[in-house]
Amino acid sequence: MQKLLTVLAALLPLAVFAACSAGGPAASDAEAVYDFPITLYQGAVARDGDAALRLSDLQGQPVVLNFWAGLCPPCRAEMPEFQSFAGEYAGRVLVIGVDLGQFFSLGSQEDAQRLLAELSITYPAGYTDDGAVVRELAVTGLPATLFINADGSLHRKWVGVLDEAKLAEIADEMLAR
Repeated sequence: MQKLLTVLAALLPLAVFAACSAGGPAASDAEAVYDFPITLYQGAVARDGDAALRLSDLQGQPVVLNFWAGLCPPCRAEMPEFQSFAGEYAGRVLVIGVDLGQFFSLGSQEDAQRLLAELSITYPAGYTDDGAVVRELAVTGLPATLFINADGSLHRKWVGVLDEAKLAEIADEMLAR
């Protein structure tokens, strides 16, 4: 039993590293994106200003959907880039952040809200209680970003940190479609 605990303790840092992974582009498909509920911490995106919505409520506009966590260092590093991108692409692309910290053991909703406040993030951000998101959208690490076409289909998925230039490049590619 002691050996098992030692092995598990040794593997824990690897699991955290995998959850906060650096990465690159993932394959592009034209499939519909799994629909799930989002409860916003901040920023209204639904017509009635309700804090609860579904991803499908955002159809009709291109969406950059960023999965992050309050205690994920790579997520923290890229959030200012998303803030700048959201301002630059306002009216053309909706940026929305979804906290998945509870599914990756990378923080609570309080940790997430503290990070948003600390970094002065103003784009819409919230969380989901739907754990199937991780499986259905194959979120293998954080941060992860989906570029979703106005028709609700997946344009591209990126696992790892994005900077503003790469965000703009992929968004422009999506908008030109």
